[in-house]
Amino acid sequence: MLQKLIIPNYTTQTGFHFNELPLTYQLFGRELGTAPIVLVTHALTGNSNVGGENGWWVSLIGTEKCIDLKRFTVLSFNIPGNGYDGFLIENYEDILLLDVANWFLKGLEELNVKSVYTGVGGSLGGSILWQMALLKPDLFQNLIPVETDWKATD
Repeated sequence: MLQKLIIPNYTTQTGFHFNELPLTYQLFGRELGTAPIVLVTHALTGNSNVGGENGWWVSLIGTEKCIDLKRFTVLSFNIPGNGYDGFLIENYEDILLLDVANWFLKGLEELNVKSVYTGVGGSLGGSILWQMALLKPDLFQNLIPVETDWKATD
C-alpha cells in the first residue's frame, strides 16, 4: 500500500524550491519497528513496488526468498517526481542525486528509522545508496549497490 510523507520547504542543490515535497513509500513484510529493515532504492525506471504479486523484485523479495518477508521489514521510497504516485517533476534537471539521498534520509528520520540492516539498490538506486552512506556513514550495516558505479556520471 502506497503511503506518503511531506517534506516541507526544501530547496534543491540547484536552487529549485518545493514548499511541500511528497515522498511516497511502501512497506512489505514485518511491521516497521519489529524487524531489521531492508531499504530498497529503485532504478530510474522502477518504483516503490518491490514486493508482492506485481513487485519488480518479486524473485528476490518474498516469503522464504533471498529477502525473506517473514524476517525483515522492506521499505522502498519512490524517487519524488517519477510519476508513480501521480506526482511528476517536469524540470527534473533541477534534481541531483544528492537531493534524492537527502529526501530519503529525511523520510527515514520521519519514520524514526535510526539504522538500516541492509540497503539494496540497482543502477540509479545503487548510486542513491552510495550518496546516503556518504552523508550518514553509520546508518547502514550492509550496503549492496547493484550494477552501479561508485560515482555519478553521465
